[in-house]
Amino acid sequence: MFNTTALAARSAGSWVRAAALALPLGLSLVSGAQADEASIRKNLADRMANLPRIDEISKTPIPGIYELRMGTDILYSDEDGTFLIEGALFDTRSKTDITKARMDKLTAVDFAKLPLKDAIVIKQGNGSRKMVVFSDPNCGYCKKIERDLVSVKDVTIYTYLIPILGADSVLKTRDIWCSKEQAKTWRSWMLDGQAASKAPEKCDTAALDRNMALARKHKIQATPAVIFEDGSRAPGAIPAEQIEKLLASAKRG
Repeated sequence: MFNTTALAARSAGSWVRAAALALPLGLSLVSGAQADEASIRKNLADRMANLPRIDEISKTPIPGIYELRMGTDILYSDEDGTFLIEGALFDTRSKTDITKARMDKLTAVDFAKLPLKDAIVIKQGNGSRKMVVFSDPNCGYCKKIERDLVSVKDVTIYTYLIPILGADSVLKTRDIWCSKEQAKTWRSWMLDGQAASKAPEKCDTAALDRNMALARKHKIQATPAVIFEDGSRAPGAIPAEQIEKLLASAKRG
């Protein structure tokens, strides 16, 4: 039996198994001529009470298939809501992941509106170029990108600490954030393995809670996650050469 609650908890935009989910037989259907946004909304609301609220319905390049946007999650439906499809829509001619392109647009970040006061700031050279990194102190790939970042010139790096790898990450994040020299303490740990001193009891860690909320808002579910000034994103430990190219592209854009 199809579990609508489980569907609501999953991100439909990720590369997951695509499946057509048939609804029970015997339900009255509207004809193709009558099928429209109102029909999809009504039928899904009647048949799937646990489905998240649909914010937007739009046509896809496939005749009779519609995109259903729920926040930043994407599902696809036929023209009367009888079938739902979860997964990636891929154009084989242009070799374009249509779902990913749509998700990138939905989760694009307005760099100017980021709460930079909640980040650890490291300025290298004149700091004229800017980038953001979401990072966990126990993330091996985060340590790798941190080593590469050292060689990048004329950049200001804003690091949002998001302890997503367990209780030890929470403790390490608190100790680093509460240190007197955050940038130095962060780099000492990530590059040299030198642990921060234990944080004082009265340290204000509200920024760390805000960082976690910010990550959830922008669908950042793994570290490292990099964001550039033009709002473009790059997941994973991208090498210094690629960082340079993306910084240059973001500056032009």
